[in-house]
Amino acid sequence: MSLEQTEAVATREAAPLKLALQPINATLSLRDQAYAMLRQAIADADIYQSREEIRLDERVLSESLGVSRTPVREAMTLLEQEGFLRMVPRRGIYIVRKSKREIVEMIQMWAALESMAARLATIHATDEEIARLRHMFDDFRDSTPAEHIAEYSDANIAFHQAIVELSRSQVILDTIKNIFVHVRAIRRMTISQSDRASRSIVDHLRIIEALEKRDTELAEKLVRQHSLDLAAYVEKNCDFLD
Repeated sequence: MSLEQTEAVATREAAPLKLALQPINATLSLRDQAYAMLRQAIADADIYQSREEIRLDERVLSESLGVSRTPVREAMTLLEQEGFLRMVPRRGIYIVRKSKREIVEMIQMWAALESMAARLATIHATDEEIARLRHMFDDFRDSTPAEHIAEYSDANIAFHQAIVELSRSQVILDTIKNIFVHVRAIRRMTISQSDRASRSIVDHLRIIEALEKRDTELAEKLVRQHSLDLAAYVEKNCDFLD
């Protein structure tokens, strides 16, 4: 098969994904901005919506960002090193999706890190910061989360990210950031299944109460179990990841 035929077959196998991108500010580092925007766009994309491989088009990315291909290539090299992209010679660039086993292990790692973050939050977070966690769910007081699943999904993800940030631990933040992209995608996908949204908000309010009381042991325990329950759910129900 000729090179042209091989490329044609690869193109038919996986159409390029068009990420939501905006032109970047050329007064700052082009590579760093391209990296930040591409990473965020990948985090926002529903990368587990199907089994098809997700291919990116370097030319389209360059045009969307309003820069040459050089900073885009440099940014993609960084993203490949971090495990977000996979570059296949003569075929293209693909977003990396994890297997079910990898996702479960990532969630288990998240459980360990976020539970420690909750422990530290009981020590370092202010009353006002903890109060803001409760306000994240104000819109769902008079209705069930399932009635506003997209909005609740966003609040759910923001809640977990906020707990990590309240730890004041830069090491935890740096360690968890790459895990977050995949765990976030799975949280978004599974929150609407098996009434998990309603159970989730109950868990969240119990966690907030523990943080408000500065109950270090309970906050750590509740946060860890909340994520381990997600890991168990993925293990049992998410065969589509394989």
